[in-house]
Amino acid sequence: MEETPRPTTSSDLLEYFEGKIVGQPSTAERIIPFIQTYKAGLTSEHRPIGVFLLLGPTGTGKTRTVEVLAEALHGNAQRYLRIDCGEYQLDHEVAKLIGSPPGYLGHRETVPALSKQKLAESITPDCDISLVLFDEIEKAAPSLARLLLGLLDKGRLTLGDNTTVNFDKSLIFLTSNLGAREMMREMTPTFGFGGQPDHAERAQELAGKLESIALAAVKKMFSPEFVNRIDAVITYQPLSEAAIAKILEHQIDELQHHVNSRLGPRCFSIEVTQSARDFLLGRGVSVQYGARELKRVVYRFLTQPLATMVAENLVPPGSTVIAGVDAGNEKIDLQVRLAEHAVSPAEKPALLIVDDNAELLKYLKNVLKSERWEVRTAASAEAAVRCCEEQPIALALVDYMLPGMDGLALSKRLRATRPSLQLILMTGGGEMSVNEESGLGSDVPVLQKPFLIGDLVSLVQTRMQRGDADGALTVGSR
Repeated sequence: MEETPRPTTSSDLLEYFEGKIVGQPSTAERIIPFIQTYKAGLTSEHRPIGVFLLLGPTGTGKTRTVEVLAEALHGNAQRYLRIDCGEYQLDHEVAKLIGSPPGYLGHRETVPALSKQKLAESITPDCDISLVLFDEIEKAAPSLARLLLGLLDKGRLTLGDNTTVNFDKSLIFLTSNLGAREMMREMTPTFGFGGQPDHAERAQELAGKLESIALAAVKKMFSPEFVNRIDAVITYQPLSEAAIAKILEHQIDELQHHVNSRLGPRCFSIEVTQSARDFLLGRGVSVQYGARELKRVVYRFLTQPLATMVAENLVPPGSTVIAGVDAGNEKIDLQVRLAEHAVSPAEKPALLIVDDNAELLKYLKNVLKSERWEVRTAASAEAAVRCCEEQPIALALVDYMLPGMDGLALSKRLRATRPSLQLILMTGGGEMSVNEESGLGSDVPVLQKPFLIGDLVSLVQTRMQRGDADGALTVGSR
C-alpha cells in the first residue's frame, strides 16, 4: 500500500482526524492532546503516552480510529500492532503474547506477539510513536487483563525469556462491545434512522445514557485496578443519517482512488448520481450494524458490478461510469460515457523526478502520486532526457548531484527542449541559488535537503499553477 503524506502540525492532525472519523466529534479532542504532550516532552516517565478504552456499538468507528491515527502519524493505515483478543480466549493461549518461559515446551520456537521486533515494525523513521490495539478485549481470558496491568501502569512488559519490552512511546487502545446489547435496547425504541427527528437534546440525553451503560459494563467486567490505569474512556455514539451520508462520500472517494491506483493508465472516473446515493443509503443505514452494513451494500451494488464491467473490458480508459438506479429501483444501473478526447498515457504531461538515491526517488514518487499527479522517475541525466522524449514533462524536480552531469546542466538541457518547463532543484551540499548567469533565470527554487514533504507538495502545486498561467500543459487533476 502506498504511503500517504502526513499532517505536519497539531492543527493539521486534528483537522485530518476529524475529517476521517465521522460522527464522533469528541474522539479527536480526547486523543490528540496526549500526542501533543508527548511531542512537547512533558509525558510521564516510564508510562505509555496514553491508554484509551473505546466503547460503543459495532460499526461506529472504534478500530477505524486507530487506522486513521496510523495513517496520520506513519502514512500507512496498517502501521500499528494489532492483537485480536478473540484468539486468546483460554488462559494458556495468553502465553503466546509473551512467549513460553525457559524449560517449557516451545521456548524460543515462536516470536511473542508483543516482542520488541513487532513493536519496532509499527513505527517509521519520521515518527517514533507506536500504536498498539487490543481489539475486543472482553473476549480474551481474564489472565490477559492481569498481564496488562504492568504494561498499562509502567509501560513495561517482561517476556518469557526475561527480556523487557518498553511501551513508554506507545499509545495503547483497547476496544470493546461491552454493554452493546443494552445500548441497542436503549436506542431502538425511540432512536432510529427512520424514526423520530434527530433532536440535539434527545441525542445528548442518549449519549449520556449510552456512556453510563458502557461504564457500568466495564466496571462489572474488569477489576478496579485495571480500570484505574485507563487514561480516557471514549464511548462511541450511534451514527446519524448525516454521518452515514458522509461515510458514503468517503467510500466513493476511496473507490475512485482504488481505481486510479490499481488500474493506472486504464483508470476511469466514477460519477454516482443522487438517486444512486439515496439507493445505497436506503439499504446501508443500520442502527444495529453501523457503517459496516453500508460498506457491504456499496460492495454488493456498486463495486462488484463495476468489477464485472472492468473484467469484461466494457470500460475504456479515460471514460466515465455513471451510477444511477434502474427503473424498478432494485439495483444500481451503470452507464459508460466515453471521453470526448481521450489522452493516452504517453501523451499525458507528467512530473519528472531525477535523483540517483533509489529510496528517496521511490518515496517522492509515492507522495506525489498520492496527490494525483502523473509521475515519472529517472536515476541519471540520460534517463531523464529519454523520459522527456517519450512523454511531455510539465515540471522537473532535479537533484544537483547526478552521475555524469550536474543538475544545472541537465536543467538547461531539458529547458532547451521545452521552454515552458517548470524546474525545482534539490541539493544537500549547502546553500545555493540559481541566478541569471546560470541560463535558467533567477526564479528557479532550490530545496535544501532534508526538507519537509509538505513544503515540496506546496511548491510543486505553486509551480504547476504558474506553468498553467504561462501556457504549460496541465498535470492531472486534484
